[in-house]
Amino acid sequence: MANISKPNNNWSTALKIFIKLSAWVGFPVIIGAFLGRWLDRKYGTEPWLFLGTLGFCFLISMYGLIINAVREFKKIELEATNKKVTIKTPADWDREDKEKEAKFKNNNYSDNNQD
Repeated sequence: MANISKPNNNWSTALKIFIKLSAWVGFPVIIGAFLGRWLDRKYGTEPWLFLGTLGFCFLISMYGLIINAVREFKKIELEATNKKVTIKTPADWDREDKEKEAKFKNNNYSDNNQD
């Protein structure tokens, strides 16, 4: 059977984007929770400074998330316009396999008949 040439699954770029966007979701909110809790204990305003700080950090988180997501989408769009993007389906892989097998059989048949 012919070797199937499937697309190269390069997950490093997707993983970097995932980590970057996840950090924008988590870190500001976690920092806001600890800072708000500390401020509430210091000034005795429970739960108002906690809620205010958490809400503010949530807004920062959403701003960073949106800015970075838009930036990544623009990079993907730019790459797509600079390259001709073709998406291969399993039917395309099967067709390519059959073409490779036919070439292999024709080459072997013609090599055997030349002797």
